[in-house]
Amino acid sequence: MEKFTTLEGVAAPMRIINVDTDRIIPKQYLKTIKRTGLGKGLFAEMRYKDDGSENPDFVLNKPAYRNAKILVCGDNFGCGSSREHAPWALADFGIRCVISTSFADIFFNNCAKNGILAITVSPEDLEKLFEDAERGSNATLSVDLEAQTIKGPDGGTLHFDIDSGRKHSLLNGLDEIGLTLQRGAAIDAYEQKLAAREWA
Repeated sequence: MEKFTTLEGVAAPMRIINVDTDRIIPKQYLKTIKRTGLGKGLFAEMRYKDDGSENPDFVLNKPAYRNAKILVCGDNFGCGSSREHAPWALADFGIRCVISTSFADIFFNNCAKNGILAITVSPEDLEKLFEDAERGSNATLSVDLEAQTIKGPDGGTLHFDIDSGRKHSLLNGLDEIGLTLQRGAAIDAYEQKLAAREWA
């Protein structure tokens, strides 16, 4: 998993509440178990018209936000089903950070397992970030996970909270398997001790 340390990039504003995982990646894209190639299906029902052409009104189709790395989202982002394809699609598109006042628990956890930093902020701070994001491609946000800060284009800084275990995993690029392997020596020692006891 790719480490998350700092990120500077364009933030796309998505002022929609209750965006569920089916809107993030519709069901017709769930036939694969690969984590790549899903970026084209991200928000497909909003990004594309019925004839397959792009919807020019959708935020990620606007020139300023085509290369966005950060999403500033409405409340309760990632609700609905538990599909892990949702963070896969975000990551494949290039989104490494999502910011909202609240996330569905399973989506929130799946983001961390896939190297995406999901940040929860107050409604007041979210509004400031929306205002920054709505200024377009000349207004980038800087996210520093170690310092737990978000810096706006005018130098204003917001602080965010994060669980220490989640922070450690993201900073070091560790999914659950990686975390287990970090304890490899202790696991080996336990197994040897157990084997010795069984043969004693």
